[in-house]
Amino acid sequence: MVTDPSTAFIHLDDVTKSYRLGESTIQAADHLTLSIDEGSATAIVGRSGSGKSTLLHLIGGIDRPDSGTITVDGQNLGALTRNKLADYRSSIGFVFQQFHLLPALSALDNVLVPLVARRVDFDRHDAARQLLEAVGLHGREHAMPSQLSGGQQQRVAIARAMIHRPTLLIADEPTGNLDTTTATGVLDLLFQLQQDHGTTLVIATHDTTVAAQADDVIHIDSGHIDEQKNADARTP
Repeated sequence: MVTDPSTAFIHLDDVTKSYRLGESTIQAADHLTLSIDEGSATAIVGRSGSGKSTLLHLIGGIDRPDSGTITVDGQNLGALTRNKLADYRSSIGFVFQQFHLLPALSALDNVLVPLVARRVDFDRHDAARQLLEAVGLHGREHAMPSQLSGGQQQRVAIARAMIHRPTLLIADEPTGNLDTTTATGVLDLLFQLQQDHGTTLVIATHDTTVAAQADDVIHIDSGHIDEQKNADARTP
């Protein structure tokens, strides 16, 4: 359920972010205040252009806010140096609408990319194979991206996002390029991995059916929160 700010894993306090678009100013985050529990799955729901991606970029340290405070796992992101912020970003698992697989690398090697410059205390190849099996791609480790369907490529991207065992997984419209059946399978997989690993999942989507699987749902429109509910509050 939605927690209080003092114990939240993620907390935004009066956060704003605007962008210039020609002669206009777009208020993508309009005094956002919200809290997200550790180990929970939170769906950010809204139409295209509502501010979902901006919110994820702020939480992920990709963008800095114009004002307000963002705290993740006790860290004030605004107080981090450029190098520390880069370290923070590299600790997160990201899944995007576009798969961003390297076309010259196999599925296995794509999963291993986040570990190239990282020391880990586990066998990276075994971990990558286990993740590919977990996402339903056993036996496809050496397939190239061009040999995989869109759904399979997104599954590789999910395995890649999980390989360094992040405490936070951010997914921005991960099923936007997939057909309905494939999208359902990918979403089921994301939520299952989140539960299995105890990862905090924040997923942005325009699909309100995703909310049924999330612990908490935040409805956002024009950069401000319309509604934030937890699963218990949605149960009739």
